[in-house]
Amino acid sequence: MTGRAQPAPESGGPPGPWLLGVRHHGPGSAKAVRSALEARAPAVVLIEGPPEADALVPLVADEGMTPPVALLAHVVDEPGRSVFWPFAEFSPEWVALRWAQEHGVPARFIDLPATHTLALRAPDARQGADDDPAPGPETEAQPGPEAPEQQAATDGFRVDPLAVLAETAGYDDPERWWEDVVEHRTGAAGHGTAAADPLAPFAALDEAMGALREAYGDGGHERDAVREAYMRLQIRSARKEFGDDIAVVCGAWHVPALRTRSTVTADRALLKGLPKARTELTWVPWTHRRLARAGGYGAGIESPGWYAHLFAARDRPVERWMTKVAGLLRDEDRAVSSAHVIEAVRLAETLAVLRGRPLAGLTETMDAIRAVLCEGSDVPLALVRDRLVVGDVLGEVPESAPAVPLQRDLTRLQRRLRLKPEALERELELDLRKETDAARSRLLHRLRLLGIGWGEPSRSARGSTGTFRESWRLRWEPELSVRVAEAGVWGTTVEGAATARAESDAVGAQALAEVTALAEHCLLAGLSEALPIVMRVLTDRAALDADVGHLAQALPALVRSLRYGDVRSTDTAALAEVAAGLAERVFVGLPPACVSLDADGAAEMRTHVDAVHTAVALLGQETSARPGQGPSGPAGTSDSRGIRGRWHRVLRKLSARDTVPGVIRGRAVRMLLDEGVLAEDETARLMGLALSPGTPPADAAAWIEGFVGGGTGGMLLVHDERLLSLVDAWLTGVSADAFTDVLPLLRRTFSEYESGVRRTLGELVRRGPSDAQAPSAAGGGGLPGFAADLDPVRADSVLPVLRALLGLGAPDGPACTATATAGAAATSVPSDHDLRQEAAV
Repeated sequence: MTGRAQPAPESGGPPGPWLLGVRHHGPGSAKAVRSALEARAPAVVLIEGPPEADALVPLVADEGMTPPVALLAHVVDEPGRSVFWPFAEFSPEWVALRWAQEHGVPARFIDLPATHTLALRAPDARQGADDDPAPGPETEAQPGPEAPEQQAATDGFRVDPLAVLAETAGYDDPERWWEDVVEHRTGAAGHGTAAADPLAPFAALDEAMGALREAYGDGGHERDAVREAYMRLQIRSARKEFGDDIAVVCGAWHVPALRTRSTVTADRALLKGLPKARTELTWVPWTHRRLARAGGYGAGIESPGWYAHLFAARDRPVERWMTKVAGLLRDEDRAVSSAHVIEAVRLAETLAVLRGRPLAGLTETMDAIRAVLCEGSDVPLALVRDRLVVGDVLGEVPESAPAVPLQRDLTRLQRRLRLKPEALERELELDLRKETDAARSRLLHRLRLLGIGWGEPSRSARGSTGTFRESWRLRWEPELSVRVAEAGVWGTTVEGAATARAESDAVGAQALAEVTALAEHCLLAGLSEALPIVMRVLTDRAALDADVGHLAQALPALVRSLRYGDVRSTDTAALAEVAAGLAERVFVGLPPACVSLDADGAAEMRTHVDAVHTAVALLGQETSARPGQGPSGPAGTSDSRGIRGRWHRVLRKLSARDTVPGVIRGRAVRMLLDEGVLAEDETARLMGLALSPGTPPADAAAWIEGFVGGGTGGMLLVHDERLLSLVDAWLTGVSADAFTDVLPLLRRTFSEYESGVRRTLGELVRRGPSDAQAPSAAGGGGLPGFAADLDPVRADSVLPVLRALLGLGAPDGPACTATATAGAAATSVPSDHDLRQEAAV
């Protein structure tokens, strides 16, 4: 603080109040505001924003406050109803706040109070004919310092003032027009220096906006009349206290309305009867990415990172920008030299001259970066746009800022566990055998349970599948501050809130699978107090639910939870008992449930069978590994071999019943083969029965999908040519009409294989299995189509199609036969022999 600012000796000019119309988040406007405040030194600064935030203004000068930040207002009883007022370092409003704090000048917000703004957004709020409908969740940040001209239209016509002015000046891009007229003109005057008349830029913008308001009225922004009436009342109140020595920083669109003479009675009449809501406000961190218009922010800008650079660069902005880009590309191991930077700067300046621009703008610099630094590639250019043009800068707020107790506990945990929130997405590898990493895992899982998606589980870069290792993808978004406020209703600490939320979700869960998934979450989050309640609900639901599909859906998550006992030191004995009982009920109910299903029902039941198969394997491992359990296992059940043995008997029943859909029968046979229960000869016999001529082609194709479907089914055919020959023999015997019906199913089955597996299968089909492996036909020979050499008759049948595709024309004479290939081999035109070989592969 330097005390009350004294007017400059040369601060002549028009008397106050001075209406400084700005573009929100415009660095040119921010520099102009600073110059005007330095020149006029007002007694008070009035800023567009919620008046309830006046008590938070002193925090602007705190050393822990680093923009971008935002004012967050939310309804006390419904934190999800919230609104943001973002501020960046280059926002004119932020510059005005900082100037006021540095010079000991009062700063006050004068926009419509948040208590009315949030109440007007309620679905059941009383809205007049001129009120805008409540915006969607992506437009939470609309009111406040955003320009209404940037709001998404809900109904009717809305004016975009920048677009109208740019079109009038002959520009097709409003951003480019703004750069030429404001940003570059202001930057040319120097950083922090004032022009001859510091109010001249505002007078010109005021005149332009006045003309637009005369032509378009409110421009489709009906609610602005209410906001502007409140602003006029606040300006009148400030003039009574401070006289005319007042500076008002607001959106340029509002300036003509604030200059309009209106009575106090008329303004108060517009505000009469507005709904109210009890609200709370605080400062929260914000990001450049959320300032971008692409992020859904109504008053967003195209290039926050570029604007921040223009505001911070004291001189030579293009050269400094190119240096930043070169540093980024070098960090990505791209060869960028000083000569590249020099040439890129020269090219950008030349492009600006050719295009008639006062200085090189973002368009010219990006064109130069693509041509010189990126060597014409758009891949590194996209990285420049993401990291620098938009940016991942995350602001900070001081600990003294108001916050709900849950937020304070979360901040304490973040600091203790050294998990700093960052806007840039990053990977986090955790070793749960280490105490700190285990605590980090519990925190992230508890936050997920509360709906605070700071981290999402991801696949480990090391390819580890052990339960002692976890991989997370972390990224902090400003909206998470709202989620924290919403979760505050569950408790004052992260652990307490997660426990209360888990207990509530368990009681209110509708499906058994939801309860088992919740039990898994409780184990991952280390919520020992919530687990007994969840387990009691799980036991009750499992006893009452007779739907095999529900039981099959619930079993995998329950069995997975058993694996966390060792690494997380959690007692899962009760969980094992429930899981074993659930598995027994699935074994009993699964065969009847698989009878007489349609195609969709069979596909869904197949996924259940796969899940149960995996769960039984894990359950067997866990129960056999538990100390002190004999052959009977928990609660009198059999040991792991008995559990697996009963599951194998269930699979045998499924594979032998004709009333079970083919996709399930084939899957059951495949599982038995993989488990070593079925011998290869028995498997071949079952496949031969399923693919016999008496089986409808559609059922046989479904059986094949179940047996060899999935990524590993192709390798089974590659290594067991007997099974491959059976499939080939069946496929070659399918009639033309039936083949058309089963082709989509077969194509879906074989498309899941890797390209190398498909090619190997094609080569095996062309060559055929060896005599020792090929099953004998009725006549004692091999299967039709398999021989040591190529079958010319079969190969000749595809030659006309291949010739038509290759544009070779119709063959003539004996050249098309299987033996006449010598003459074609001497030319560049593919011979019929070559075409046959390609067709076979």
